[in-house]
Amino acid sequence: MQYLLSILLAFTCASHAFAQRFQTAPIRKHIEYLASDDLEGRGTASLGEVRAANYIAAAFREIGLKPAGTKGYFQPFEVSFAIDGEAHDLTGRNVVGFLDNGAAKTIVIGAHYDHLGKGFQGSSLSPDSKNKIHNGADDNASGTAGVLELARYFAGNNVKEKHNYLFITFSGEELGLLGSKHYVEKPTLPLNAISAMINMDMIGRLDAQKGIIVSGWGTSKVWGKLIPDLAKRQNLKYTVDSSGVGASDHTSFYLKNIPVVQFFTGGHGDYHKVSDDPDKINYQGEASILTLISELLEGLDQEATEPEFLTAGNAHSGNTTSNFKVTLGVMPDYSYTGKGLKIDGVSKARPAEKAGILAGDIITKLGGEPIGTIYDYMEILGKHEKGQTVEAELLRGAEKKVVKVTF
Repeated sequence: MQYLLSILLAFTCASHAFAQRFQTAPIRKHIEYLASDDLEGRGTASLGEVRAANYIAAAFREIGLKPAGTKGYFQPFEVSFAIDGEAHDLTGRNVVGFLDNGAAKTIVIGAHYDHLGKGFQGSSLSPDSKNKIHNGADDNASGTAGVLELARYFAGNNVKEKHNYLFITFSGEELGLLGSKHYVEKPTLPLNAISAMINMDMIGRLDAQKGIIVSGWGTSKVWGKLIPDLAKRQNLKYTVDSSGVGASDHTSFYLKNIPVVQFFTGGHGDYHKVSDDPDKINYQGEASILTLISELLEGLDQEATEPEFLTAGNAHSGNTTSNFKVTLGVMPDYSYTGKGLKIDGVSKARPAEKAGILAGDIITKLGGEPIGTIYDYMEILGKHEKGQTVEAELLRGAEKKVVKVTF
């Protein structure tokens, strides 16, 4: 009897493993390599970025995707940024692979693979961050791993879908969506053949209580039609952001009138810090998100018509990727749907901490201007200069407080 029970248990476990679409082991493998010290934070145009791009291209080749860049799998682009106050012209590169199903329309599946390098580019929130490796396991080795595993799934599922799939990992995102902007200006497939764009940025820290944040909800009715049932099936809570404009690469496609949707597991205290490491990733959570995305792609394949593009309602009309002169040094809680800016984390030695702002606080006014959404906050932030002191009104539980913030 014990022997028979052992056989039954082994069979049950094997069946469960077979039924699971995405395994944690390959996700972990990708993230541990991309976020290793050897790649030195994958700064745009750095040697670490080149090595990461080579890894992604090798995976695309092994999976069987066709090269779809301008130089094989690579799409180089020029980038200029300052290092220690001196501007330099360098070359970044997107990595592009194509799963050709002979279809008229293509869906883009993307994520950025660059990060902050060794603290000389981008916006590190770690104090004394220069010459320290920012591994960026969640931001965005997690999304890059998602691209690779979705590519592997669709290339190996023995199904010829009604769409082609263009898998793109972008560089230059941390410097202002440079890689995705370059792609939509110089696409390797006609933009009018692209049906939709699915983006993954920071999908590695799933908290079951907070769930996922789905952006771009208002760019097509199809997201609201398909995602709720799929999320329920995966037992994933979610909150939505209607806007197609945000601080990631889906924005570049939305601005070309392409329906977009982005998946994001929210901010955390390691965001843009040297502590964003692979041991903090929720690998099973990421596997669940990838299952949802794969089922979403299959759902799109069954729709009678292509996703209709809608101009998403968004009170914010500015550019969310602007280089602000000042920062509070906070991580917003992107899952918060009430009025104001809810704080998920506060960086040490930054203006918010010095002013006494704490995680959990909800900032309702800054510099005398009301904050309804994160977009209001970003617009207000863009109006201030270093050295200015302003009042911030906030809620701490039921208590109202006013603090002075010096940028």
